[in-house]
Amino acid sequence: MSGPPRRRPLIDKEEAAAGGLGGVLVNHRAGIGAMAVAGAVAIAGWYVWSRYGVEAGTRPDTILFPEAVEVVGLAPWVPAWLDQEALRNASLDGGLPLDDPELPQRLERAFLMHPWIRDVVRVELRHPAGAVVTVACREPVAMVAWQGGLLAVDAEGVVLPSVDFTAESAAAYPKVLGVTSSPLGLEGSRWGDPVVDEAAAVAAAVGPDWKTLELREIRPVVTAGRRSWELVAAGHRTVFFGSAPGREVDGEPTAAAKLVRLRGVGSPGASTEETRIDLTQPADAAAPDG
Repeated sequence: MSGPPRRRPLIDKEEAAAGGLGGVLVNHRAGIGAMAVAGAVAIAGWYVWSRYGVEAGTRPDTILFPEAVEVVGLAPWVPAWLDQEALRNASLDGGLPLDDPELPQRLERAFLMHPWIRDVVRVELRHPAGAVVTVACREPVAMVAWQGGLLAVDAEGVVLPSVDFTAESAAAYPKVLGVTSSPLGLEGSRWGDPVVDEAAAVAAAVGPDWKTLELREIRPVVTAGRRSWELVAAGHRTVFFGSAPGREVDGEPTAAAKLVRLRGVGSPGASTEETRIDLTQPADAAAPDG
């Protein structure tokens, strides 16, 4: 009588020797274990990086934030928050990687886009995260009367942010009359009208003497198809300035010579007598009719 049949091993030794699947498992068990350990290490490394690596990349010494940007050269007439405004308008206020090779150019463009900035002289990056941006600002020289309000312009006829002026500060600048056109672009771009360009040039030439001579307004005077300029002062006095600087006709004094004579006349003071001074003619000559 034969006994019960013997159970066959799950992995036959002969099959293992023959190179079957069981043989692979037996012969490479150590390799599989090593692969499992390597996979576990990789997963652990990813977890550590995902948790701590990002934090390391956003440390204050590697990310440039707006409060770490120092702006040198801001003029007293521009708002103190110009630097924050420039970065915000350029969408650069969320923090910038200090190792970004385009960072200096991005900062330069951000400030050049602001209407108060005429030029960016240089951009310097510092460690830990910081930057110094040296700028040159536009300077207002006049207020153009336009649509019941006033728009500030610089010596080149560039429109400036009038919202940054109070009624009192705007009154310190000459008011330009006779402009019927509208600005062709946004703030920070030129008005685009020769009338504004010439008026701004006259205002810039007279400069700080406006207050001393109690001048108030600039207005165009057209004679025989040619545009000249007249200054209105306190005390019922008008000053015929003539052509805008650089546009003088033959024999007409330069703007510098006109200013020397104008300073010699002095302030009208409390005089109520209506007078007219022609800076294009000798002191004893009659002024042309406007």
